[in-house]
Amino acid sequence: MSVVYVSNAGSREISVLRLDDDGALTLVESHPVAGAVMPMAMSPDHRYLYASLRSAPFAVAVFATDPVTGRLTPRSTAPLPDNMAYLATDRSGRYLLSASYSGDKIAVSPIASDGGIGPPVAVESTPPHAHSILTDPSNRYLFAASLGGDVILQYRFDAETGRITPNEPPGVETAAGAGPRHILFHPSGSFAFATNELDGTVNSYHVESAAGTLTLIASTSVLPPNSDGPPWTSELRCTPDGRYLYVSERTSSTITGFRIEPTTALLVALGHTPTETQPRGFAIDPSGRFLVVAGQKSGSVTSYAIDPATGSLTPRQQRGVGRDPNWVEVVALG
Repeated sequence: MSVVYVSNAGSREISVLRLDDDGALTLVESHPVAGAVMPMAMSPDHRYLYASLRSAPFAVAVFATDPVTGRLTPRSTAPLPDNMAYLATDRSGRYLLSASYSGDKIAVSPIASDGGIGPPVAVESTPPHAHSILTDPSNRYLFAASLGGDVILQYRFDAETGRITPNEPPGVETAAGAGPRHILFHPSGSFAFATNELDGTVNSYHVESAAGTLTLIASTSVLPPNSDGPPWTSELRCTPDGRYLYVSERTSSTITGFRIEPTTALLVALGHTPTETQPRGFAIDPSGRFLVVAGQKSGSVTSYAIDPATGSLTPRQQRGVGRDPNWVEVVALG
């Protein structure tokens, strides 16, 4: 059994739902927050949930999570350097990483033992529209996607101090106008994937683990046949066993599934699943059995069973949440 957290920017609340072993969703609580909430991040030990408040004053709200029920208890609120469109923690859980789409910057802030967030130890300007930030599995390197700059920035990361310095080279460019949005590392650590919001593709990269750099392998379309309207990809997630990758596309309101070739990271398309209207965020549960997607325009979420043999998605349950649901986190209970 798992718990699902959904941030709802329009109604300024976080929905907490139980995800049962059959894929059923049950609302546990709707927890109010003090601003337009999106995105969120979990601490590696799952004790704390961090939620970005994107209405002024820009801040991060910290919640303790109940290990049995998943309920949230407010702990603290701390200012952030800007309106942050993406949150993550480093692999140790000692630093909160944030990226500002509107402010063209990234930041690294220390996390105290009680989960509280301190003043940033690093704030770096980026090319336009920083849209994601995360460290590699070794926690020695940090990457940030600049949607407006068509580049994934590469940094060295000091896990003791939180300081970052540009790597060599300092970035890997995408195709012009692609608009890199979110980045994901394969469980093996050998590959990475990134959605390109504006041209409807996902890039596969080889990870040079010793150097902390990415090398492009291929770029693959996520668009369904006869897609009508401009591409608008959003989230991507990988199953824990590393076999399947899923990408959401908002114009067509679909989830595209891929099988990941284990030695090359080339993507084999599995199909396009119609889903919630304008699927901005989704997540996969730790067992790899279920995917939960939020529709930004539908005000609801749907759980899907993932077929382990084929990667196909079968809907299990739809459940209403708040207004403008945009981000999903799923963690195991108990």
